Amino acid sequence: MSGGKMRLGDICTITKGAIGIMKAVSGEYPMITLGEDNKTHNEFQFAAKAVIIPLVSSTGHGHASMKRVKYQEGKFALGNILCAVIPKDENFVLAKYLQIYLHWNREELLVSQMKGMANVSLPMNRISDVEVNVPSLEKQKQIVELEQKLSEKGKQADKLFSDQLTQLTNLNQAILQEAVQGKLVEQNLTDEPATELLKRIKAEKEKSGKKEKPLPPITPEEIPFEIPDSWVWCRLGDVIDFISGNNFESADFYKGNGVKCIKITNAGVNEIIETDDVLPIEFQNRYKQFLVYTDDLVLALTRPFIATGLKVSICPTSYNKSLLNQRVAVLRVVNGIYSKYIYQYLSSDIVLKKYQLMFKGQSQQPNLKKEDVTNLSIPLPPISEQQRIVAEIEKQFAKTKQLKENIKANQQATEQLLKALLAESFEGKEEQTATATT
Repeated sequence: MSGGKMRLGDICTITKGAIGIMKAVSGEYPMITLGEDNKTHNEFQFAAKAVIIPLVSSTGHGHASMKRVKYQEGKFALGNILCAVIPKDENFVLAKYLQIYLHWNREELLVSQMKGMANVSLPMNRISDVEVNVPSLEKQKQIVELEQKLSEKGKQADKLFSDQLTQLTNLNQAILQEAVQGKLVEQNLTDEPATELLKRIKAEKEKSGKKEKPLPPITPEEIPFEIPDSWVWCRLGDVIDFISGNNFESADFYKGNGVKCIKITNAGVNEIIETDDVLPIEFQNRYKQFLVYTDDLVLALTRPFIATGLKVSICPTSYNKSLLNQRVAVLRVVNGIYSKYIYQYLSSDIVLKKYQLMFKGQSQQPNLKKEDVTNLSIPLPPISEQQRIVAEIEKQFAKTKQLKENIKANQQATEQLLKALLAESFEGKEEQTATATT
């Protein structure tokens, strides 16, 4: 027996979760949350087969989105920003079938019903009004079985795509490794040696009258590999000016027209994460010493790295003349140094592993001090070679970027195919679906 199109509120009970996510007490029962992984709790709220639907946007910030609709059975607790949709009669509609149907049609059926400008949410009465196709029980079981087979194939494809992306990441790091060892481009015998460049930089710094703490000499133990004769090992502090951010008050920030500010939350791996928080326009003159300019290097000092890399980036034009907040630093290169070369070196696993080793075994969050940055040893090529190296890196990276885009496009196409096959089944095209998966 088939029910055709049915309202969820007519065939299911819809109950909001009762547990605050942060108040969960670790225990024996699954605690369903928004994320892919669940928590546990010492008490259960439901003992049933249920569809779990988020009541808030997965991204927030005024954008409606939903990453997943979950399925759970048995005894479980539920976070208070989700709801449990439980069939009134499992002999009429299966909870697992409903989860599959709602998950693969979530954009059309659920995300479209979200409301709110800043805190986007999904009202439970709108969930009640959502209409779902309810085929015969036998057909529902076939769809559940089909989805399990397709999901397994999807997982296999995802692993393949993930392995391919990892290989490309490793290839990029191999390119950077060759670059900073002087193996990526040929040396030009007419280039001025980097030792002369370094002497000139030091002389100019002395003329400027700036009083700086002398940097320690490079020791043999700090040199991890050989470099060409025209290169020189030096400290990062020899070739950059280190600028710390200011402690702007939280009350100074607002949304609207003003001066952009780079905070610790803006500092990502290879990117400035743009936000709409600004400071008063008059701060641009009042705090000139904290201005950030296009092509400055921006480095997070608190939690300065994740597994994939150091949180360093080049300031984009959209943040030109922005202000620098505390726990973020600007590394401004001196004359004769190509900022993109320094950036590529800092983006390498060589630097990442140094900092990972520095903080290994510490329970507190990593915090870089000025000396941790300025004392970093760096292989310095002649200025013209710095430019040739960066040009070759960007050329090679453009190729790997295109490969990554192809892999991601294939991944999306695979997901769309899976969705299309399920859509056929939802509409009752059993024979075609069976043929497509054999």
